[in-house]
Amino acid sequence: MIGIMKYLSCCYRDWCISRQLWWGHRIPAYQVSFRNGHPKNQKADSHTMWVGGRCYQEALEKAAAQLNVNEEHLELTQDDDVLDTWFSSALFPFAVHGWPSQTDDLDRFYPSTLLETGHDIIFFWVARMVMMGQKLTGRLPFKEVYLHSMVRDAHGRKMSKSLGNVIDPVDVIQGVSLEDLHARLEGNLLDPAEKERSRRGQAADYPRGIPECGTDALRFTLCTYKAQGEDVNLDVNTVQTYRFFCNKIWNAALFTMNALPDNFEPSPMSEMLADCSIMDLWILSRLSDTAAKINDGFQGYDFPIITSAIHKFWVQNLCDVYLESIKLSLRADAHRAWVSRNILLTCVEAGLRLISPFMPYLSEKIFQRLPGRPEREEPSICVAPYPTTKEFSMFDTSLEERVALSLDIVNRIRSIQKEFGIQKLSGHIVCNNDDLRGVLSQMCPTMATLSRCRKLQMTNQEPDCCLATTVASDCALLVEMEDIDVPRVLERLQAKLAKTSTGLKKIEAQRSMDSYEEKVPQNIREKHDQQMEVLQADSARLGAAVAMLKTAR
Repeated sequence: MIGIMKYLSCCYRDWCISRQLWWGHRIPAYQVSFRNGHPKNQKADSHTMWVGGRCYQEALEKAAAQLNVNEEHLELTQDDDVLDTWFSSALFPFAVHGWPSQTDDLDRFYPSTLLETGHDIIFFWVARMVMMGQKLTGRLPFKEVYLHSMVRDAHGRKMSKSLGNVIDPVDVIQGVSLEDLHARLEGNLLDPAEKERSRRGQAADYPRGIPECGTDALRFTLCTYKAQGEDVNLDVNTVQTYRFFCNKIWNAALFTMNALPDNFEPSPMSEMLADCSIMDLWILSRLSDTAAKINDGFQGYDFPIITSAIHKFWVQNLCDVYLESIKLSLRADAHRAWVSRNILLTCVEAGLRLISPFMPYLSEKIFQRLPGRPEREEPSICVAPYPTTKEFSMFDTSLEERVALSLDIVNRIRSIQKEFGIQKLSGHIVCNNDDLRGVLSQMCPTMATLSRCRKLQMTNQEPDCCLATTVASDCALLVEMEDIDVPRVLERLQAKLAKTSTGLKKIEAQRSMDSYEEKVPQNIREKHDQQMEVLQADSARLGAAVAMLKTAR
């Protein structure tokens, strides 16, 4: 640091002015000339005499002293150029607030709290801001620095025009065809060989062009990647996946607004809790837990944790479970429907506030269409309070464990229906735990709705001709065999299992090759690992289904 400050003060080398900004700081150097009528001075007339100064007057005094003339005989012209990008950027934290004047904005907003930047310009920019801030103001310009990841293409390669793998954010937001991507190459100063390589790269990565994904989906995607310091391999298909997530949020909000009668006025939470069903309390517990995780994530700048919690709440908790479970409640008696509508609106509105920092456009669009609450009428979601555990403190571990068991039964029924080719099965639940039996009895209609089975009921004795699967140590699911064509299903599952085993052996053979780690590229090895996980899960699932059918025979 001492060396850099010595360099800046002594100017051992010319300062680079090749990267100038129109708003940059003008070079504090003045060219000296004599006014008309004064005897010629060879040193001044050569137009090579320059002086530096913090202001015009200081420079004028220096020039007059060096030439030994009165100031009125001299005329100074400041250099039109500005200092380079990094110099102006180094002054940015305090110069934008009116420094060197002691303005109200400078007192209020300087120093700031956080700087967000990339690790590649720590010494180009961050270190300069720290040095300038300490030297010129006596204070550090910020307290924390968040280093974001560097974005690469889907294959982990650095983006390069010659490779044709540069991703323009505007193209991801608005979409672009492959033909337009090719056409842009014609305007680049690339030789024919590089252009052809770029075309091949674009055709391989974007055979159908880049789909329109929108700003919110792109922003959310970038925040889902690994923690700071690691490179981001940006895959446009991943961005499109989160565009579909945006569609799911929109459809959930549309379902909610259609479920609300005209001139619906939301009621305070305190008026509803006493009449909430198990699923109402469960979704409020999920909302409370999600708000806690997200606020903890913001404290640690752990954006992948935050986005994962938001996605899980909207998709797995709200859309896949709660929305489906209350469809019958919305058509039930007036009071039951009133409670469900209020809980649904509460969750959607809070979910929008949770996601608003990442998806401001979508959340604002929906927020403006939701009925406002009498106790809190914000004009925009931007100024609405962010959900916290103080607002939502309904987390219930015991309730979540019981509902989790019910959802496990739902997943078992869905899996059996899918693997065995049954459209709607008939099932029975046997439970030896009295407390758990009471909860499952209440949940039977909900479980039947979520699993789309023909019927599901509690029973004290195991019926005959049933296929049994253990759900917990004291709970089992029984499926009536009359719904299953055992020989046909068994033959089909065994064929699938054999195909899966062949795929596993093939990948295991590739991974056991000599120098596999050294010779095979990292992206291929990661792909093999992912394929192994999928095939192993499929093998375990199919093996369990085959074992169940063989036992039933």
